[in-house]
Amino acid sequence: MAGLAAIEIAQKVSKAWRSEWKHSSKGTPKNCKKARRKEKANVSVNRGGVCCSTTSSSSETSTSYGATEDRSSGDRPMMSWRDVYSLAVKWRQISEPCDQVVWVDKLSEEFNAGFGSHTPLILGQAKVVRYYPNYPRVLNLAKSIIEENKYVNNNADGIINLSKDGKLQNIVQAESHSDLYQVIGEDFWLATSCSSTAFEGKHLEGTRITLQKMGERGFDFAIKTPSTPSRWDDYDTEMTMAWEALCSTYCGETYGSTDLNVLENVRDAILRMTYHWYNFMPLSRGSAAVGYAVLLGLFLAANMKVTENIPEGLQVDWEAILTSDPNLFFDSIKSWLYPSLKIATSWKEYPDVSLTFETTASVIAALSSYDDSTLPNTEKGEL
Repeated sequence: MAGLAAIEIAQKVSKAWRSEWKHSSKGTPKNCKKARRKEKANVSVNRGGVCCSTTSSSSETSTSYGATEDRSSGDRPMMSWRDVYSLAVKWRQISEPCDQVVWVDKLSEEFNAGFGSHTPLILGQAKVVRYYPNYPRVLNLAKSIIEENKYVNNNADGIINLSKDGKLQNIVQAESHSDLYQVIGEDFWLATSCSSTAFEGKHLEGTRITLQKMGERGFDFAIKTPSTPSRWDDYDTEMTMAWEALCSTYCGETYGSTDLNVLENVRDAILRMTYHWYNFMPLSRGSAAVGYAVLLGLFLAANMKVTENIPEGLQVDWEAILTSDPNLFFDSIKSWLYPSLKIATSWKEYPDVSLTFETTASVIAALSSYDDSTLPNTEKGEL
C-alpha cells in the first residue's frame, strides 16, 4: 500500500511541479510561489469504499474511477497540501477496511464537538505493546509541562492549581502515572505545544496527555489530539504555508537536480511539513501511516529515494508529537534518514498508477496478491 501510494504521489506531485516550473518565468522561486493560490475550500478525494469522504467540486475532473486530475485555474494545474495527502488516504482506506480512515472535518457533529484521536500507553492495567516504549518520554514530558505551567486541566476543562502545598515537588519526584494521579487527585489533561514555522513566536496546541482512573487499580494514560474548528484552521494555515515553501524551494533553481547537496533545503522542507502533519493528526485513523507514505512520495518526486527502514524502536509520528520545536524533530530524524537517501529517477518510467489501477477491485487485487506476476513488469521487486 505504502509503496504504490508513494509512487502515485511522486507521479502527481512531479507533474504539478513540472507545470509550475514551466509557467514560472525562468523557473525562479519568486514567480513559482506567486503562481499558486491558497485554497480555503479543501477537497478530500478518495478512491471509493465505505469510508469514502469524497467531496465534489466544479473545478475538479476525473478521468477514471478514483483517478483525479489536479485542480485547474485556467490551464494551470493546481495542488493543495490536502490533495497530496488525500492520495495516500484513499490507499489506506482500501488496505485497512476495518479502520475508519476519514478526514475529521468530514465528521460534522463530531468535528464541531472536538473529535479527538485516542492513543493509549496504559489501558486498565495493561501496557499497550505498540506504544508503551514511549511511556518514559511521555511521563517526563508531562512532568516538565506541569512544572512549567503549574497547573493542569480537569475533565470539565477547569484549572487545577498545583503551585501550593508542595505539589510541584511531589510531581517532580513522581516515578509513574499512578504517582501523578495520587498528587493531583482526579482525572486531568495537559497540552503539549507545537512551534509555528509560519508565524514567528506563535505556538499551536499539540496533543493532550491525559490520565483517567479506570476502576480500582487501572488507568487510561494516553495522548489525545482534539480537532476543533479553530485548531483545524491554525494547522491548515501551517500546512498550506509549508506546502508552498516546499514547492517554491523545489520549483526554482533546484528543479530537476540529482545532487543531494543541492536538494538539502528541499529535504528540510519535506520534514517541516511532515512535522506539522503529525502534530495536526487530521485523520480519524491512519495519520501516522499516511504521513510517512507522503514523506516517501515527496522525496521520490524530488528524485530522492529512502533506502533504509525506520530504525527499530523509533516511531516517526511520536518523534514529532513529543517535540515542541521542529528543529528537535529534524535532529532526531536526519541522523538516519538523510544518509539513507539515494538519487532515484527510474520510477519516472513506471506506468501511471491511477490508470493502471482504475477501479477499487483492481486495487484490492494488487494489494491482495502474493504473486508479483500480476503486477506490471516495472513494479516487480521495486516496492
